[in-house]
Amino acid sequence: MALWAGRFSKEVDETVNAFNSSIAFDARMYAQDIRGSIAHATMLGECGIIEKSESEAIIAGLKEILKDIQDGTLEFDPNAEDIHMFVEAELTKRLGSTGKRLHTARSRNDQVALDIRLYLRDEMQKMQKLIDELTLTICEIAQEHTETVMPGYTHLQRAQPITFAHHLLAYAQMLRRDNDRIFDAVERMNECPLGSGALAGTTYPIDRFMTAELLDFYRPVANSLDGVSDRDFCIELCCALSILMTHLSRFSEEIILWCSWEFKFVELDDAYATGSSIMPQKKNPDVTELIRGKTGRVNGDLITLLSMMKGLPLAYNKDMQEDKEAIFDAIDNTELCLKTFIPMLRTMRVLKENMRNAAAKGFINATDCADYLVKKGMPFRDAYKITGTLVAKCIEKNLTLETLPLEAYQEMTDLFTEDIYQAISLDTCVRERKSYGAPSPDAVKKQLADLMEALA
Repeated sequence: MALWAGRFSKEVDETVNAFNSSIAFDARMYAQDIRGSIAHATMLGECGIIEKSESEAIIAGLKEILKDIQDGTLEFDPNAEDIHMFVEAELTKRLGSTGKRLHTARSRNDQVALDIRLYLRDEMQKMQKLIDELTLTICEIAQEHTETVMPGYTHLQRAQPITFAHHLLAYAQMLRRDNDRIFDAVERMNECPLGSGALAGTTYPIDRFMTAELLDFYRPVANSLDGVSDRDFCIELCCALSILMTHLSRFSEEIILWCSWEFKFVELDDAYATGSSIMPQKKNPDVTELIRGKTGRVNGDLITLLSMMKGLPLAYNKDMQEDKEAIFDAIDNTELCLKTFIPMLRTMRVLKENMRNAAAKGFINATDCADYLVKKGMPFRDAYKITGTLVAKCIEKNLTLETLPLEAYQEMTDLFTEDIYQAISLDTCVRERKSYGAPSPDAVKKQLADLMEALA
């Protein structure tokens, strides 16, 4: 019989029980549930709400249950309504009436709000380590390619010369912000809802500051209604994960392009690619394609959470049970993508010559040609028009700006001299982009140093 069954005159229908149950997915919070219960039992004993001996017996019983779950001697009961009821029922089975005292001055509403905060806080420590590991991997690859010239793109059209290191570090910067967003979300999450009761606190002389301190929270949640009825911390965290997945998806899309014969900038290790069932020549970047797909799934989890909460009156409503599957799914898939992406990137082969050959085409030094004239006193708009005319001539004669004769340059303006060829060489174009955050080797090394310091 359910622990809350006193009000009811008949058993709940079996299909309703199954529909109502959450043990299948919230069992993962068993360690957090037991930790929260130990803190609550400690406080009850210290405040004289239950006998100290009963508090100690409850704590010892909870620790035994935790040990038995961890070593596999205690299995979860699939018929239990949720992890909270399972632990309490098991404690009562072992301690009798003493076990029943654990729930004094507590509701499942503040209990579940506590457990999910504890669980998300623990999981985000692992997530942040993975993000740092990926950021470090990117930095290590970038260190080897500060002078590997490649085309930078806008609208997927070759635009200006950059280096592979510069391109990679753009993603490293995104990941740093992702980690900051997760950190900020956890900071706001770090208030303890325990003691909020069902919604209106309790008449028992509890010490909420004690339980908050025992559980490493900054403080108790200031309003008992808010403590049990909001899941903004789940939504905010899922939003941060959604943005992180969007960055992984964009990076994956670029790797997919770079692996294609049309680009051939990189080649994935065989361990991180698959073949075709019919075309023997194929080497497919399935890992990156799956990351793109899973991004939509995590975005869907965010929409689930937003939609679940948008119409709920205060305080707790059963709709909120849906928070866990959504946020757990977002965490599981983001973590899986990071764990797969890191070694895939680490083992990827960079085809430097192909990058440079692509940079030599597409007139990506045209802006530098215009800047050459500006530095000799010509207004930029006039320099822009002259350079555009020269590009048109090159296309007509199947030439590049590097192979266009000096006479053709000087037909446009006598400001052009022999040094134009040095000014528009790819190495010069990259090396002279020295502004903060730009792709010159020195500027990239500064970015790398700052990132490595942040990681340290």
